[in-house]
Amino acid sequence: MSARRAPEWLTAWEYAHRGLHGDGVPENSLAAAEGAIAARLGIECDIQMSADNVPMVFHDWALDRLTGTDGMVASRTAVELEALALLGTNQHPVRLAQFLELVAGRVPLLIEIKSLPGFNIANCCAEVSRVLANYAGPFAVMSFDPRMGAWVRKHEPAFVRGLVGTDTLDHGFLSAWRAPGALEQADPDFLAIDIRDLPNALTDLWRADRRPLLSWTIRSPHLRKRALAHVDALIAEGEGLA
Repeated sequence: MSARRAPEWLTAWEYAHRGLHGDGVPENSLAAAEGAIAARLGIECDIQMSADNVPMVFHDWALDRLTGTDGMVASRTAVELEALALLGTNQHPVRLAQFLELVAGRVPLLIEIKSLPGFNIANCCAEVSRVLANYAGPFAVMSFDPRMGAWVRKHEPAFVRGLVGTDTLDHGFLSAWRAPGALEQADPDFLAIDIRDLPNALTDLWRADRRPLLSWTIRSPHLRKRALAHVDALIAEGEGLA
């Protein structure tokens, strides 16, 4: 694995999980981004691809939970997705390019590229990279999928890259971060590990080597206390925020 060190800004911030969202402010929306910026929080956001290959800031593969609309994100064009309302508000799914334009380097971004086993993550990484090419603000890309890190190391080695991991959430990448060769393949600058799985021997070794450990999702004062004892930066929401 690379011996390079992650930038200091990575652990100097707390990150609002999917932006600072709540009543009337949907997750991964421009309003959630503005709220995080106003609160001086970094932003964690998610990327799904539209039918016409545009990176969209959206968490789920399906549309129903966040828009009340049937179908998959990947079945709609970017324009069609932008026409949908988020959770009955005046907010709507936005392109990564528009999200970056609003944030404009005011706070750092953690950009999670969503993936599934068998997903063409190389195509997604290439499109996200193209959008980020001229972005001057601090950002990192991360994924549960070790293939993302391998792609970024080869094609965008200057990007800060992270490997997300869980031993609890069974979503196609359960304990994938522990698989033989996963860390070598992803070659991450940082780990972002499920708070439910901390502390553990592997992350203790990671931190002992002075490598950054982030954790998600911090949703309560209890989890916040645990995270502060074992990690370097928090990805939090609701009552888990400072």
